[in-house]
Amino acid sequence: MDNNINLTILNELNKACQMGMDSITFVSDKVGDENLKENLSYQYAEYGNIAKKISTAFEKYGEIPDDEPVGEKMMGWMGIQMNTLTDKSNSKIAELLIQGGDMGIIKCQKLLNHNPHAEENVKNLLNEFMNFQRNSIDKMKEFL
Repeated sequence: MDNNINLTILNELNKACQMGMDSITFVSDKVGDENLKENLSYQYAEYGNIAKKISTAFEKYGEIPDDEPVGEKMMGWMGIQMNTLTDKSNSKIAELLIQGGDMGIIKCQKLLNHNPHAEENVKNLLNEFMNFQRNSIDKMKEFL
């Protein structure tokens, strides 16, 4: 088994977790609703839990995750700022987070489909992340 495939998948998964955590950080100061804040806090913690599992998986290969490119982080921040400039409602914030979750699910499903020989622990992490994203999207729908 080619470890590069597993490391590539783990890096992509790590980036997706970081983007999710960054997005929550970027919108959190715009949220006034306590229920939405609690939901975002829970999601942030879950991203952190998955990120820890990813780091543990990297240790198996004697590697560490790549850092999220600063440009991607800035683009995420700018996108959220622009999209919430005139509308900071729960509905708008939920919509943005749902769109991000959908993108994460699509990316992970492609990784699964295009890498059938990835190790089971890596596939399990992808599936765990996708399930978390689906659950988060379902919870965000309540705020639309």
